[in-house]
Amino acid sequence: MRILVCVKRVPAPGARINITADGQEVDTAHLAFTTSPHEECAVEAAAQLIEQHGGEATVLTLGPGEAEEQLRYAASVGMHKGVLLPTTDGEWDPQRTAAAITAAIRELEAADGAFDLILFGNESADSGGFQVGIRVAYALGRPMVNGAKGLTVDGGTAHVQREADAGRETYELPMPAVIGIKEGINLPRYPTMKGRLASKKAEVATLAPAADPGGLAKVVLARPAEKKSETIILGHGPEAAPAVVDVLEEIGVL
Repeated sequence: MRILVCVKRVPAPGARINITADGQEVDTAHLAFTTSPHEECAVEAAAQLIEQHGGEATVLTLGPGEAEEQLRYAASVGMHKGVLLPTTDGEWDPQRTAAAITAAIRELEAADGAFDLILFGNESADSGGFQVGIRVAYALGRPMVNGAKGLTVDGGTAHVQREADAGRETYELPMPAVIGIKEGINLPRYPTMKGRLASKKAEVATLAPAADPGGLAKVVLARPAEKKSETIILGHGPEAAPAVVDVLEEIGVL
């Protein structure tokens, strides 16, 4: 089995995001970066499938040269190869990103054969566009299910489950197929010392991305208004009891 996982380098969740003075970029001066959480689960799903069925898993990312860090982290938890599509001109729009990834996949498959599965995250943690995986699947002419919370493989068929208002939906996709993994499908493993050492020697290929800008254009970035919470101390010791009762009555508990 051959699996490709597409990941994205994003600011660490929970970090304070500042915008540059021109409103065009995220100020990365004091930010830590990581793999988008949905895609961490996609990496783990690929690692589990390779452990069960054998084969090889490759991880791919489009982004700045620093994104090699995320490729090597993926290698430390079970991926065999990395592919970097380096960019130097900031965030690409979803159409351009999908076109570049599609071209890279075709080049990789021309050399080594088709990937049985191509895994994306349900959406990226920063832009949350929900587009790239779907656009790639459409361009390649392959079946695709997004929001996967369950994934197994039987012969040439991928069995995918996702949550719905009425319970769970189940899909059977003939491979090769594309699947968008949703956070919570599994618990990503931590790298072992052996894995970290092996990741330093993992093969990371560089392919020049080629794609024209799409129809979406960024106008300006703006931070949402901050919400401040206020803590009120009702008292200390037994004297706080009447105030606590008042609050419980106010919220309808008593």
